[in-house]
Parts: sequence; C-alpha cells; structure tokens
Amino acid sequence: MKLAGKRVVVMGLGRFGGGLGVLHFAVNQGANVLVTDTAPAGDLRGSLKHVEGLPIELRLGRHEVEDFRSADLIVVNPAVDSRENVFLAAAHHAGVPCTSEIRLLVDHLPNRGHTIGVTGTAGKSTVTAMIGHMLRHGLGRCRVHVGGNLGGSLLTSLDRIQDDDWVVLELSSFMLEGLAVDQWSPHIAVLTNLTPNHLDRHGSLAAYVAAKQNIFRFQTEHDQAILPGELRKTFCPARGHRSPRVHAYDDDPDRYWRTPLLVPGRHNRMNAVLAAAAGQRAGLTWQDAEQALATFPSLPHRLQLVAEHAGVRYFNDSKSTTPSSAMLALESFEAGVVHAILGGYDKGISLNGLVSFAMKHCRAVYTVGATDELLARACAEAGGSAEVVQCGAVDLAMAVIHQRL
Repeated sequence: MKLAGKRVVVMGLGRFGGGLGVLHFAVNQGANVLVTDTAPAGDLRGSLKHVEGLPIELRLGRHEVEDFRSADLIVVNPAVDSRENVFLAAAHHAGVPCTSEIRLLVDHLPNRGHTIGVTGTAGKSTVTAMIGHMLRHGLGRCRVHVGGNLGGSLLTSLDRIQDDDWVVLELSSFMLEGLAVDQWSPHIAVLTNLTPNHLDRHGSLAAYVAAKQNIFRFQTEHDQAILPGELRKTFCPARGHRSPRVHAYDDDPDRYWRTPLLVPGRHNRMNAVLAAAAGQRAGLTWQDAEQALATFPSLPHRLQLVAEHAGVRYFNDSKSTTPSSAMLALESFEAGVVHAILGGYDKGISLNGLVSFAMKHCRAVYTVGATDELLARACAEAGGSAEVVQCGAVDLAMAVIHQRL
C-alpha cells in the first residue's frame, strides 16, 4: 500500500519508543498519522521528545474505536495483545488492514536473499549481534544492517540498504506471528533453542512453538536453516523438494569451537557456533568467523561484566527473563561462588527447575520483584546449600550483597 495521503494509525508509541521508526517512516511517506496509546503523556515523556515538531496527531491516555474504523492502515506495536482487542476487532469488521513495523520492513527490503533471521527462547539477541559483528568484520560495516527485536527500526534506514547488503534481524515470536500472514521467512534462518516462554500471551506451549516455527515455515530449497540437532525433527520436517538446506549442530559446542571468547559460558560458545554457521552461509570462512567473534563483547544486560571490586566480579544479566536463560547464565560459573538476584513478574512459566538448580549451584539467592515471595518460599521448600534472602527490590539486594562481600 502506498502511504501518501493515507490515514495511518500507529497503535502504541511505547515508553521506549517502539513506534518511533514506524511513525517517522509513515510521515516521510506522506501519510496522515495518528499515534494512539493508552498511557498518558507523562508516562511517554521519553518517547514524545523524539516526535516534537512532526506533523502528527496524538491521542494519549486512551484509544477510541472510531480511530480504528476510519483508518486506512493500522500499525500495531508488538507489545499489543491482539487477542480479544476491541479496537483491532473494530478495524477488522470495518475492513481496515493491520500490519506491524517488521512486516512493513521486510515488504520494503530490496533483497530477501540477503536476509538472516534469528529466533529462540534465549540467546537470539546475542546471536543476532554476533552475526552482525562477524559480517561487519569480514564485509565492511556499511554492508551490514542489524535490527528487528534487538532495537532500533531499520525502516528509517531503507534508503541506505542496497541490494547486496546483508540485513540481520532478531525475530520474536510475536513478530513471526505477523510475518506468517505475509508467508515470509528469511533466507538464512537461525533457531537458538526452545523452552516455554510468553505463555501468558500465546496461551499454550503449542501456540508458542508454532509461532517460532514460522522462521522456517516459508523457506524453500534455496534457503538455509540452522538449529540445534535436538530440534531438527520438530522444526524442519521433510517437505520434499521445497525443504531448505538444514544445518544441525549437537549440544556440545566444544566439538566445533576452540577460540576463546570474551563472553563467558558454554551457552555462549554454542551461540558462537550458530552465528558462525550463519556467517558461512553468507560467504565467510569458519576461520573468518572465529577471528571476528574472538573480539565480540557482551551485549548490555546479557552477562555483561559491569564492575570488579576486591576480587568480586559483578555481572548484569537482567535480560535473562526466563528460567532456562537464567540457568544458562548461572552455569557459566563454578558452583558455590555465585550470589544470584532472581525475580521479576510472573510470565506463567514454572519456576521449579530454576529454583532447584539455583539452590544447588549458588552460594546465595536474593529474591526480588513480583515473584519475590513466591521464589523465596519455593527456594526454602526446595532445600539445597544456598542461602535465601528475600529482598523485594534490586537496590536492596545489591546493598545486602555489598555489605556481605
């Protein structure tokens, strides 16, 4: 759809500016743009400063059904739950099409044959960033564009993306659900792993798995699929001549990887294996990949070394938002030395495995957030050698740890 002169409603600006890329893109295309968000202006202050002076209409603190009925196009923020959403239902009944930032992006990319997509429950941001780092090292920074769920919309960079450039996208389960409508999968697709997540949004594990499956679902024999060997049968069933070429790697990164990494942990060596495999399919040698990834630093909030004092290292791994990713992070260090701050909001996922592992592996566990009391009680009931300290908030947990160490 040509956007010039069209009424485009951007549903959800977001506190972190999730709708900014779409907004700027639509304005530059000549659309009449309305941004609507249920959050009041005060809560969106950080995002609103980036739209000052733009010819847009703002409706904050509420949505109005008529805005959705009268639009030519609705662009939905991935954070919006479309299930039983009365506003999106109104748009549907009025025949108004809905899309998303990632769907608009892939529709405008010049060459699907130079796209790499990465998904998984844990590690997808790291693998995406590793691939970008590796390709820039081997191909030159101007030829590689990294975006998607990792942050920063590539819609505003479309004029700089050439036909032979590489585009690397981190794809969430929510993004992949939308891309399935367009029957789009990347040329090179990478799955890092799969454990239960976002069940509060997807409703069931089967629905979550189906969303992830979309990264391979529309590939053909000209495409490449990279994934752990244990998931090959689940995610790449035989489809005759239309099957992508599958590259499966077993769960022992030391079979493939020898070069020391700056990022700790066996799981990061596995991330490096999957990233290097994607790099090979993009034209690099394995040696090129190893040399590049030897200089890859941690992403912010992902086992990021933030301080070292009196022999104690402090790591920020706040992006570990699932039990499986938290356990992978804890496994990066020897047993009996880790003081772990655990907690957050309840995503409807069992915490039993994490609790059991942490109580055996950690020196002490400090519980925080909405699951603070639940975790503290579960840890106490699980037994194990770790001490349990119920703190409620991260700053209090840090104060207690600092006092002890």
